[in-house]
Amino acid sequence: MKRIVLLLLILKIGTGFAQQKIKSPDGKIEVIVEYKDQLQFLTFVNGRNLIKKGVISLKLSGETLGKAPELLRVKRRNSNAKVKPVVPLKFSELSDRYNEITLFFKGDYAVQFRVYDQGFAYRFTTSKPGTITVVSEQSDFEFSDNYKTYVAKTTEKFSSFEHVFKPVWLYDLQKKDLLVIPAYVDARDTKVLLAEADLYDYPAWFVRGGKGNKITGWQPKFVEKTVPITNSWWADRRLAIVKEADYIAKTRGTRSFPWRVFAMGEKDADIAKNNLVYLLSRPSGYHDFSWIKPGKTSWEWWHANNIIGVDFKSGLNTKTYKYYIDFADKYDLEYVLLDEGWSKGVTDISEPNPEIDLEELMRYAAKRNVKLILWASWLTVENTPEFFEQVHKMGVAGVKIDFMDRSDQWMINFYERMAKRAFDNKLLVDFHGSITPRGLRRAYPNIISYEGLIGMEQNKMNGTDTPENRVVLPFTRNVVGPMDYTPGAMRSVQPKYWHANWNNPMSIGTRAHQLALYVVFESGLQMLADNPSYYYKEDECTRYIASVPTVWDETVVIDGQIGSHYIVAKRKGNEWFLGGITNKNEREISFDLSFLKSGRYQLELFTDGVNADKNAIDYAKTVRQITASDTLKIKMVQNGGFAVKISPLK
Repeated sequence: MKRIVLLLLILKIGTGFAQQKIKSPDGKIEVIVEYKDQLQFLTFVNGRNLIKKGVISLKLSGETLGKAPELLRVKRRNSNAKVKPVVPLKFSELSDRYNEITLFFKGDYAVQFRVYDQGFAYRFTTSKPGTITVVSEQSDFEFSDNYKTYVAKTTEKFSSFEHVFKPVWLYDLQKKDLLVIPAYVDARDTKVLLAEADLYDYPAWFVRGGKGNKITGWQPKFVEKTVPITNSWWADRRLAIVKEADYIAKTRGTRSFPWRVFAMGEKDADIAKNNLVYLLSRPSGYHDFSWIKPGKTSWEWWHANNIIGVDFKSGLNTKTYKYYIDFADKYDLEYVLLDEGWSKGVTDISEPNPEIDLEELMRYAAKRNVKLILWASWLTVENTPEFFEQVHKMGVAGVKIDFMDRSDQWMINFYERMAKRAFDNKLLVDFHGSITPRGLRRAYPNIISYEGLIGMEQNKMNGTDTPENRVVLPFTRNVVGPMDYTPGAMRSVQPKYWHANWNNPMSIGTRAHQLALYVVFESGLQMLADNPSYYYKEDECTRYIASVPTVWDETVVIDGQIGSHYIVAKRKGNEWFLGGITNKNEREISFDLSFLKSGRYQLELFTDGVNADKNAIDYAKTVRQITASDTLKIKMVQNGGFAVKISPLK
């Protein structure tokens, strides 16, 4: 009789209790992991079902992890640590507070769920000998209702990863729609941002639409063979893929796989402050970060070296770059970027363009406490392994690596190899033409920025960088890491007056809107994209831009709604900077300054001018004294904005 009772008890545990629950530290988010016929999870927020079913598995050659799982043991732990980013984009100190559960299954694998107050994440881990082949990964998520999303559609084989985030209902997403991560889901009283963290030696994660309210994961196949491209503009920056494998990765058998991240908040503003991608990524193995200096740089490519008012022919030559160095010196910019054209050829970066005396520029810049950054295509860097060592010996501060238009396992490994080689040579790295960040910058803090977005450079050509684009980015792309957006246009117009101009481009939106972007957008390397000849003429605005830090101690999101507007306050030391931008709708706002400490401050305020709705360069500047008890009332015209600097008075 006792044996029968014991057997019934075992059967009950093995069937009815084939689940584990874990909650966030504040108890608001609950994840229920089920392991019956398949491995799946449900998510509840404040008691409301958000993710109806998440089915996950990892198909290896010969077995599928997550199919008919047999649980061996469960390990729980929690954390309440503090993390100090080397390059702090939002906060100088982050709270790493979470509850975690690890489920160990038969077959030498486990699944971890980590739940924060700001969302949750999961990942597979394996402890198998030798090398394993990952055929595919299943990550299918069915939401509880038809929610509105903001997603950016891309293509499978090659992509610039420069796409506009557009609103689409979940139900209307198609299986053919390949979406860049991060992807935003507005689940009404809960906002969700899908992202990826701690990506190493594995292809990048994307998602697709699915039947009903589903989103399903996708990754590119392993590339087995490539060949050079000939007789094409792409010959110096792309390899043709001629053979793909029937799997996505060959990798170590004992490892942790990337986190699938669900950043959450009650309001859009909560998402804008989220730091889960950074927290979930592995720390750096390096210890000396003293040489990593975030800052601002001039950038000549956007305006095609089209300087005026000089007694020499402008272009890719020594005199022109000395002009940029003098400009950087005048406004205390840390860097001058030499983009495409500085070298002998795009495929030959072993020596400079004959019109450029790079050693003389290095000497000239050093006397003015300015450092140089050099551009190169990824393929040329790959084919020139001595490049990093050469430019390090010259005293170059960093490299801008461009056109990584794939996201398979090989290319993801390229990012890490370049970051490591650059770190070993004390070089900053700006990955332009790249995927969106996946946490690599925590291990390699010399990765100072990424592109992976529609930036202002598009307004040289097609006008896709609009205020409607910009009021989405703080809630999507910029949440996952720094972005090389390249702000700073002095030629600003309202949309109906915009036209493409390669040599003398313009931005859509007002001058105050452009100034605000230096506070709104986050990047360890922030560019002044426009012509120094214009910046000199607009000295008042240029001095404001030059004064805005690129790293921050504290961030306060005052107000914001995705696709509508964004208003943020950021502190560096004892100074505060505020930026606000709006879409095509005029907006009047009012907010208090309670984030300030007691005392008196000087307020420097740039707002849209009275005629900025017609002539976008029109702005007004006000300087006055304020205290924490004051309220700011500001009007933003259509496509407008405002920018603020608040300094304590002695």
